[in-house]
Amino acid sequence: MTVHAGNLALLGGELCLDFANTIEPRGVAQPQEFLATYSDLVAWSRHVAVLTDKQAECLLRQAAAHRAKAEAVHRRAIALREALYRVFLSIIKGRPAEARDLEQLNAALPPALARLRIVSLREGFAWDWRDGDGDLDRMLWPIVRSAAELLTAGPLDRLKQCAGCGWLFLDGSRNQTRRWCDMRVCGNRAKARRYYERQRKGGG
Repeated sequence: MTVHAGNLALLGGELCLDFANTIEPRGVAQPQEFLATYSDLVAWSRHVAVLTDKQAECLLRQAAAHRAKAEAVHRRAIALREALYRVFLSIIKGRPAEARDLEQLNAALPPALARLRIVSLREGFAWDWRDGDGDLDRMLWPIVRSAAELLTAGPLDRLKQCAGCGWLFLDGSRNQTRRWCDMRVCGNRAKARRYYERQRKGGG
């Protein structure tokens, strides 16, 4: 199966981490970019359910009519993604986050949080997003809120980086010794590489 923005594995454990994981592998010269276009950004946003089908169709129509604005939002989304990745990686590495990266997040907070509202449901109350179906950056609002909540409420002590692909994830295991975003993928690749190295050295 071809992997693309609309079916990308969601292994981060939080929306903002899945957003940071829309490129792989990290740390190589030419990683695969899953958000190459604004349309990819919409497809991924539908995949993670921050957009409905109706909202996605509306945004694609808006993007077709306002290409320059859509491209600007796409560039802003990628810049935000990279800033978030660096902030979370700094936490994992035990070093302070760069001020410019926090500034990127803080700049995105006001327009996002200004759209939040509380709605009444049959079973109580819940957060929702006010209007904005045609706002080209509306998919970024819940991502920004997710990042802000993870940074302020945690659990940051469970934040890990995959030893294989470099993706970020929350380690929910009891002893917090998980090394891979997905043992079946990155873990098995690592096992295969170790086996190959043993065979090569043994045969050399």
